[in-house]
Amino acid sequence: MPIHPRRRLALCALLTAEAMNLLDATVVQVAAPLMRAQLGGPVTAVPWLTSAYTLPFAVLLLTGGRLGDRFGRRRIFRTGVTAFLLASLVCACAPALGVLIAVRAVQGAAAALIVPQTIGLIKAMFPGDETARALGAIGPVMGLAAVTGPVLGGLLTHADLLGSSWRAVFLVNLPLSLAVLALAPLLPEDRAPRRPGLDPVGGALAATAAGLLVLPLLDGSRWPLTAAGAALALAFAAHQRHAARRGADTLVEPSLFRSARFPAALLALALAFAVTTGLTLVVVLQLQLVSGADALSCGLTLLPMSAGLAAGSLWAGGQLVRRYGARVMPAGLAVLAVGLLATAAAYRTGERSGSLPYALAVVGLGQGLFTPAFFGTALRPLRPQETGSAAGLLNAVQQLGATVGVALLGRVYLASPDAAGAQRACWAAVAALAAVAAATRWMTAPGPAGAAQSDGRTSDHQEATHAR
Repeated sequence: MPIHPRRRLALCALLTAEAMNLLDATVVQVAAPLMRAQLGGPVTAVPWLTSAYTLPFAVLLLTGGRLGDRFGRRRIFRTGVTAFLLASLVCACAPALGVLIAVRAVQGAAAALIVPQTIGLIKAMFPGDETARALGAIGPVMGLAAVTGPVLGGLLTHADLLGSSWRAVFLVNLPLSLAVLALAPLLPEDRAPRRPGLDPVGGALAATAAGLLVLPLLDGSRWPLTAAGAALALAFAAHQRHAARRGADTLVEPSLFRSARFPAALLALALAFAVTTGLTLVVVLQLQLVSGADALSCGLTLLPMSAGLAAGSLWAGGQLVRRYGARVMPAGLAVLAVGLLATAAAYRTGERSGSLPYALAVVGLGQGLFTPAFFGTALRPLRPQETGSAAGLLNAVQQLGATVGVALLGRVYLASPDAAGAQRACWAAVAALAAVAAATRWMTAPGPAGAAQSDGRTSDHQEATHAR
């Protein structure tokens, strides 16, 4: 049965908002060197233009989900879109690099209010089989938005509409946000049956721990902060367990951690997105700082990566996951590793040889094969009461992984901003990918609650569609 036109428009509003927020995590990467050149500031500030957005986005996602549960998902969604619109306008008018970085953090916080509401609103809008079909659209939107951002950023910056230069990457959010707000009345108001508490202590511990763990990657002079971040992460875990024992509200569902499989999935996702997002920044910096390429050339160089991801996602989601289940994950990682090695080889021989776009296409294909299989395997064994918390955590670690990747691979490259530095960043990405492979083996290991995960093949229409 076709989806009712009213619900289809409402779904378009949700997917547009999600794509807009995920795009902003990467859309500035191509334009970042030009932003720094025009506004002033050191080259080491370039990674902050991405990390200032993704870090608050990541650490506030769980709190954003709780706010929707408590005060109504449509209300929080509209609040977030309005705040995102205003922050985008200020970013477009920013007079200095420090101002731009600060307002990027506000953008990230607004995105954390928007994205967690998507799944809950879809479930409230769509009955029966329509729910699976609507949820099935989220995976491709997430994957494509993460990679097409740099391409769009290059096109908008090069177009220089009305002399806007890089400011167009923020101005494009204005019509999109207004369109989403215009369609927002079609969304139903929805909240949790029982209004949960917000767990402010847990939220503060999680946010502070994540910030302290990531900051040393951006600024090597602050390595002692790592120990403080690790201690706060342990304190957060202890606080969640204690609150659960008391029957108090927690920021995450404690049962998700009854075995090591879901934590392994979180680690795998964080590192996988660290690899691809960090590599994108390295490619852009090498092209602009060393090869003298403009924003459009950078975007076109990254276009094969987007095309590879799209092809891999469609192939895996449409056929491979249904037939082979979790076994698609290691295949995708193997293809991704080949792409990284080919990228390193391209930098060794010189990117003007023309092999770099082909190598990046293989990277995108590997990511496209991996992502649908990963989400299907990670979400399949969860109980209904765990789904919302799990989705919030997966979104959070995806953004946190992107932050870590930009910080770590960007730092490796900027220590020696040349072809040799780009090669070293590729080898660091290969090492991270080995850890992803180990984590995926862990999350699919056979065991009492995990037999279904060991194979991971979908057994009904809903699971197959959701994996897409």
